[in-house]
Amino acid sequence: MKNENTKTRYSDPELQEFKLLIEDKIRMAREELGELTAALSSSNSNGDDAAIAGKTLEDGSATYEKEQNTQLAARQKKFIEQLEAALIRIHNKTYGICRETGRIIPAERLRAVPHTTLSMEAKLKQAS
Repeated sequence: MKNENTKTRYSDPELQEFKLLIEDKIRMAREELGELTAALSSSNSNGDDAAIAGKTLEDGSATYEKEQNTQLAARQKKFIEQLEAALIRIHNKTYGICRETGRIIPAERLRAVPHTTLSMEAKLKQAS
């Protein structure tokens, strides 16, 4: 097998390994999204009485929690979309190639952040 510095793409068995990792992350993310959605639905059905009863400290706390769950759900949806895009890149055999440098992203980074499209070099350059 070629060194990661000289190869131009990941092999099919390597891509399969990443595919399994990503599919597992998608499954877990969808479960978490389902829990967040259920919590939001529950708070929506209980929220009507609070508006009538007036604003209390508990109402504010419930509103804050609902906003937090809404933000978490939106973030989770975006994460799932990014993971699904990574599966498309695997299918196209372009997964693991940095969109800035065109070089292969180290496997360790892909295992830690499987939806990434940037090498650490490119990410750090972007941040500065």
